[in-house]
Amino acid sequence: MEAEALINQAKRIIKVAKERSGVSALAEASEFLRAYSGEKSAFARQLKEVNQTWDDDYISEFVANTLEAFVRYVENGLLEGVSIQRQAQIDVVSDFLAQAYTLLTSKDVHSAAPTVIIGAALEEFLRNWVEEAGLSLGSRKPSIDAYANVLRDADSITKQDHKDITSWAGLRNHAAHGEWEEVNDKQHIALMLEGVNLFMRKYGTHSS
Repeated sequence: MEAEALINQAKRIIKVAKERSGVSALAEASEFLRAYSGEKSAFARQLKEVNQTWDDDYISEFVANTLEAFVRYVENGLLEGVSIQRQAQIDVVSDFLAQAYTLLTSKDVHSAAPTVIIGAALEEFLRNWVEEAGLSLGSRKPSIDAYANVLRDADSITKQDHKDITSWAGLRNHAAHGEWEEVNDKQHIALMLEGVNLFMRKYGTHSS
């Protein structure tokens, strides 16, 4: 989401907090900040401190103040914390996923082909993330599962993220080993592509 759109969304939630109810705005604000500032950002962590037994006016003020601070953060250009090199890597991976979509929508191409490309894009994304974060695989052989385990150990991804990645890695391995019957459902692979795309959008701007 572009900076202007982020600011507009934040201001909309601030309006909800001030004019309707702090409690009703809290969930939306928490999810918004988790998605666009990162689960471990100061903004997202601050909202986790809210106790819903607090007076609603106080919650309203707390939520509004947190989002107003986030708006200033975005306006000052501080959200764009991805290095030029990292952004270039993300762009390359996005191109891979675009190629996978083209193959997936082609009647003459078996779904194993886009599955391999999606898996390769995911592995590249995770590898770059691990390297950028200065994490180590230790004695583990480089693979989607190994990168996911390292990121999970570092609390950089959620338990559900790890579960999803394990599932995607399994599909990639089936395709890579010629187990065609496991990857012949294009609708299933389309869900994989959508999931990987969402995962990359979720972490692409704050995974460094």
